[in-house]
Amino acid sequence: QVRLVESGGGSVQAGGSLRLSCAASGYGYRSYNMAWFRQHPGKEREGVACITTFGGISYADSVKGRFTISKDNAKNTLYLQMNSLKPEENDMYYCAADPAWVRCLRNEYEYWGQGTQVTVSS
Repeated sequence: QVRLVESGGGSVQAGGSLRLSCAASGYGYRSYNMAWFRQHPGKEREGVACITTFGGISYADSVKGRFTISKDNAKNTLYLQMNSLKPEENDMYYCAADPAWVRCLRNEYEYWGQGTQVTVSS
């Protein structure tokens, strides 16, 4: 089992940047598919970026060119660098992991963190 703890959320003005971190503990982290999701109150959880065990990366169209997902296996940490943030990205961001194959940006992951809030003001 994997335990995921997100950090790095906070308040930023539109156009600003934040870097989210997801610290993972537990057996087999390096062989897990990982992803970042976000959720606005009253809306479905949305896949933002994902990275497979083979290093394949995908992004939601809305964040391409602005967000970067990366993984440091030595530190058991997943990152999401977010640049040029927009007010509509004012969401709770979640880290997710799964040892099995999943559709990369779909809400199908087995393990989830508690989330970290990102607030973007205009």
